[in-house]
Amino acid sequence: MTAAAGFLAIWSDVEAREETNYLHWLTREHTAERVSIAGFLNVRVFRARLLEHCRYFVLYRLEQASVVGSEPYLARLNAPTDWSQRIMPMLQNFVRGGGHVVAEAGCGEGALVIPIVCERPEIAAAGAMLGPLAALDRVVSARLFEVEQGGTDIATNEKSMRTNDRSFPALLLVEALCDAALDAALDALRETVRMPAPPTRYEQVFALDRNEIVHAPGT
Repeated sequence: MTAAAGFLAIWSDVEAREETNYLHWLTREHTAERVSIAGFLNVRVFRARLLEHCRYFVLYRLEQASVVGSEPYLARLNAPTDWSQRIMPMLQNFVRGGGHVVAEAGCGEGALVIPIVCERPEIAAAGAMLGPLAALDRVVSARLFEVEQGGTDIATNEKSMRTNDRSFPALLLVEALCDAALDAALDALRETVRMPAPPTRYEQVFALDRNEIVHAPGT
């Protein structure tokens, strides 16, 4: 993974009848548009393991946390494409937050991840757990991200197209090779981070690096 100091994380649900349309928009236009913005490095898209919901988690890595409030990014948010204008009102349970990378342990990416939302009082304890988590069998990495509300809360035209947007304070992301490794990570975290319900597991379905756009034929 490219070294990065910032991030942008987004969750949203889409109705099953619109899932193909959503995925085509995401993989054929939207993520490429975002990753082409100055300061965006790459994106990974994950689908939740939920039988009754089409829920997605999208993680962008940024050069700096300030990219979330940068002029190039805000210009895109205030001039959404026609396709984006059709998709945005469809998105449900939308959660978005951008900020800085607090700490990372381990390296590489796993196909299975658990994103766990943390409250601000839990950040220090969660950070202290990154090393032990990454040392577990078949756990690839553990990363901690903290949201900076100033950039996240900026009002834009794109945001106005969605309803019930919300954010979060911090995010602990555990990446692993198998479910047993995620089980072990959750057991290790139970006394550190409040988890009233089992966190949802996600599988990676798509990834795009900025270099794939910059060096693509015809660009």
